[in-house]
Amino acid sequence: MTINIFGIRSTMSPTPRLARWLVPVLLLVAWLGVGGVLGPYAGKLGEVTTNDQAAFLPRSAESTKAARAQEAFRGEETLPAIVVWTATGSGPVTAAQEEGAAASLAALTGRPESAGAPSPVLRSEDGRALQAVVPLRPGLADELPAALERIRDAASGVDGTRVQVTGPAATQADLSDAFAGIDGLLVLVALVTVLVILLLVYRSVLLPLLIIIGAVFALGTACAVVYALADAGLVRVDGQVQGILSILVIGAATDYALLLTARYREELGRAQEDHGGDRFRAMRAALRRSAGPITASAGTVALGLLALFLGDLTNNRALGPVGAIGIVCAVFSALTFLPAALVLLGRAAYWPAKVRTRDASHGVWARTAALVDRAPRKVWGVSLAALLACSAFAPMLNSGGVPLDEIFVNEAPSVAGQKELSRHFPGGSGNPAVVIANADRLEGVRTAAAKTDGVASVSVTAGRTAAPGTPLIVDGRVRIDATLKDPADTAAAKATVVRLRTAVHAVADAEALVGGYTAQAYDTQRTAERDRTLIVPVVLAIILVILVGLLRSLVMPLLLVATVALNFFATLGVSALVFRYVFGFSGTDSSVPLYGFVFLVALGVDYNIFLMSRVREESLRHGVREGVTRGLTATGGVITSAGVVLAATFAALGVIPLAFLVQIAFIVAFGVLMDTLLVRSLLVPALVLDIGPKAWWPGRLSRVPETTR
Repeated sequence: MTINIFGIRSTMSPTPRLARWLVPVLLLVAWLGVGGVLGPYAGKLGEVTTNDQAAFLPRSAESTKAARAQEAFRGEETLPAIVVWTATGSGPVTAAQEEGAAASLAALTGRPESAGAPSPVLRSEDGRALQAVVPLRPGLADELPAALERIRDAASGVDGTRVQVTGPAATQADLSDAFAGIDGLLVLVALVTVLVILLLVYRSVLLPLLIIIGAVFALGTACAVVYALADAGLVRVDGQVQGILSILVIGAATDYALLLTARYREELGRAQEDHGGDRFRAMRAALRRSAGPITASAGTVALGLLALFLGDLTNNRALGPVGAIGIVCAVFSALTFLPAALVLLGRAAYWPAKVRTRDASHGVWARTAALVDRAPRKVWGVSLAALLACSAFAPMLNSGGVPLDEIFVNEAPSVAGQKELSRHFPGGSGNPAVVIANADRLEGVRTAAAKTDGVASVSVTAGRTAAPGTPLIVDGRVRIDATLKDPADTAAAKATVVRLRTAVHAVADAEALVGGYTAQAYDTQRTAERDRTLIVPVVLAIILVILVGLLRSLVMPLLLVATVALNFFATLGVSALVFRYVFGFSGTDSSVPLYGFVFLVALGVDYNIFLMSRVREESLRHGVREGVTRGLTATGGVITSAGVVLAATFAALGVIPLAFLVQIAFIVAFGVLMDTLLVRSLLVPALVLDIGPKAWWPGRLSRVPETTR
């Protein structure tokens, strides 16, 4: 006897009824096993992440080459913590306070975390502050906060001064603290948010729980795969990538689940009328009609993310494969675990809500479709004008980088210390430009650096065992630190680095390289600009090819890509205003526009795929005009719910107190909502109605009269 299981024919079992139940039961058991084994990896991924920003520099930039060259000097440099003492009274620091500061740090020499004796204590030109550098050994990881606390406690013994600790060691500790909640708090906030929204929208007890469980299974699987790859050194993961992975998997898995559950609910109602409520027939129909749009949507996001691998900026390359793995796990869970669970539960999955029949009223979306149908040109004209008005502000978005004092949303100790250091010492203190050059050209390079406009002072790294003042030479190279007059995170400091590079490169046979924080920021900004120029057209081409294959048209894919691109620019315009006048950000991370583009364009096309695949299905039966209104009415509720869920999950990134993640959270959340509520609901349907069958050229629908029934 031949039977169908989820649309697959089988002649092996003599007991058809038992065999029909066997596949979903086995799938459910398999996913429960996967969840039990791989689920814990969602909390273990932090074990293989790195928050060392040097690991994410542009691969071919000069600052990256300089960082590699600096490795030879690491035995002397280590990880510096800068201690700043500021006089609390009205007068300058005293000689006794200066001696006390030196004595307080001397006691730290020889501790396990120490990598040598602290530097001499320096007095500021205004006489109001002191500074010294405590070298710590690299790789302290979880021990770093305690080591910094011991430094702070020791330095606090100087009466009449306020002590602060800053520098690379303090910044690394603050970053680790900011990412401390990414394994638990971020995922918990996202899941609770999704659960509340689903309960409110679907008024069902079991369905939201099933969707959440599927998302958790997908996240655990993705984290396990990424963990294995990161542990083997095949991918790099930092806290930012880890956070985006969690949100992306939860949001995408929920979106795909919503589309499938909505279609299954519809098919259950149809099966109830036509076939006595056969749940297996309903699931086969739901999978047949929704699997294509879901996999196409997942493909646009996954391939769009993989396009990041073409860039030179290492953190872009890191996000690409990690994000794509997350999307694959999300769609796999939505198309295997969820169908199995829904078939086993049947109509009970939607209890206490009723399963709708095909003639059920759709309320607001029926009225929205009627509005678009009555005046399509007016609707798309007003929608287009609104998007263009928002886009006009996009050039105001400054993607030149986030200043040091804005990296953390809250007041971080390292930032407060850096501000105090900059008040009393040259702006670049603690973050010098690092010049690596041939030792036999030391004097020429040092002189060229010292004469560079914007350089406050120049010092050469000295050896420990040689005579005082003798430079440390490693493999015929020397290190020169150039302290800049301006704060290291400013445009003026970046301009100084450009002049410094020109000056030292002109020294014959010096083979000089200029690195350091400011040079890295400058190179990252320039590389991000080049990456955008390369990756943006590649992403658009990928999406266009997928849409052409799915919709069997050329005009419609071009229309959809153009509308989601316009939505991206409109979102950037709104973000520029909100970041500057609401959040108080003076700039964004250089990667933010590219990340925003990939997520918004790929995810925006997702919703248009869901809509237009249904419109095409209805248009083949009822004609283009009625197909648009039927498709919008049928998908309006589920796509809007999916958009709200995705926006809410990305907004959860805001719980991590870093400007980069807050900026990404706002851009994607706002952009997804605008795409869902304006572009997909009004602009696209109105344009398709106004253009008519020609919108589907050269496909079959372009030749179907609008009056066809």
